[in-house]
Amino acid sequence: MLREINFDGIVGPSHNYAGLSLGNIASASHKGSASYPRAAALQGVAKMRANMERGLAQGVLLPLPRPNFALLDDLAVDGTSDRALLAAAWSASSMWTANAATVSPAPDTADGRCHLTPANLVTMLHRGQEWRDTQAQLKLAFGDTRHFAVHDAVPPSFGDEGAANHMRLCESHGQPGVEVFVYGRPGGRFPARQHEQASRAVARKHGLDPARCVFIEQNPAAIEAGAFHNDVVAVANQTVLFTHEQAFADRKDAYEAMHAAFPALHVVEVPASAVSLEEAIRTYLFNAQLVSLPSGEMALVVPSECQESASVWAWCERMLASNGPIRQVIPVDVRQSMANGGGPACLRLRVVADPATVDARFLLDEAKAQRIESVIAQAWPERIEPEEIGSEKLAKTVIEAREALFAVLSLDELA
Repeated sequence: MLREINFDGIVGPSHNYAGLSLGNIASASHKGSASYPRAAALQGVAKMRANMERGLAQGVLLPLPRPNFALLDDLAVDGTSDRALLAAAWSASSMWTANAATVSPAPDTADGRCHLTPANLVTMLHRGQEWRDTQAQLKLAFGDTRHFAVHDAVPPSFGDEGAANHMRLCESHGQPGVEVFVYGRPGGRFPARQHEQASRAVARKHGLDPARCVFIEQNPAAIEAGAFHNDVVAVANQTVLFTHEQAFADRKDAYEAMHAAFPALHVVEVPASAVSLEEAIRTYLFNAQLVSLPSGEMALVVPSECQESASVWAWCERMLASNGPIRQVIPVDVRQSMANGGGPACLRLRVVADPATVDARFLLDEAKAQRIESVIAQAWPERIEPEEIGSEKLAKTVIEAREALFAVLSLDELA
């Protein structure tokens, strides 16, 4: 009964472009622009609904409390403070649930339970505030301790960014797999957010067999180019690794290590001569959902920006013509998220579990999607200008919008 369930983050009502994420080029380039929280959230729900229509299991994770008044108090933020400190307490970045946690399914773990470790996200202030509120949701959604174990985050000495730097290879989702952890090394122009020791700590917490874990260094050139997480340059599903040629520090050794642990590995590599690293990052070709459809085919759900890029779309067409393992490429519109540096893969956390063991309030169906859309359409701000961040009027709107969403989902205990 184990299935892969994608838990997408609902874009919060305080969604704005403050450019807080060093190394995230899209985020930096849109700093100071007006944002459109209502459109952003509706785009996310449309993506979820489309995946349900394809026969995929879909869940949701919810916006965290914003503004975070406790953080503002801790930092003694006032009218003379750095605007970035104020903006951090308003950030809607929890929408990118690929950073919510690292997940090891039950077939991989020593105790036969699915293990989840919230990411500490300590590299960035606006994200480092998230993990305890995220953990509260995870403990509710995956509260059946016969089937799940939800841990505390890795201590903050080592930065951990969650599933965005973690891949899983398996014959099928319900069979034992090999877990691949990708880390960076410090010292470059942009911070390497995933620490090797954080990855190793998560593997130990989850009770993984060391022989079925692979630890790989991300290419420093990719981080320099704006691939702040591995999922900006590589994604895996079942036996397939879809990756840019320049994703890993030592490409040959990386492939050999994965193949040694998982002989069925099928690498679909995009050469830099076909799609440059910069264009791959600009279009988020790899920040895509690589999914197994009920038919058995694999589909790649990509941002619509990929279709608008001559080199990326030409490569996608050649890939499909080659009759390889990826049989469909499906563009989706998540432009509001993309402008802040998050594509389709950023918006979802993959959890392999029996849906019957998950709190049903976090599982999506058509009726629930309609209720969520209705609240968003009525309560989410249509537009936020940068100077509105910090205003009492906007704070009231944001708080009431979130409370309305939690009410229709019967999750008042988290509001």
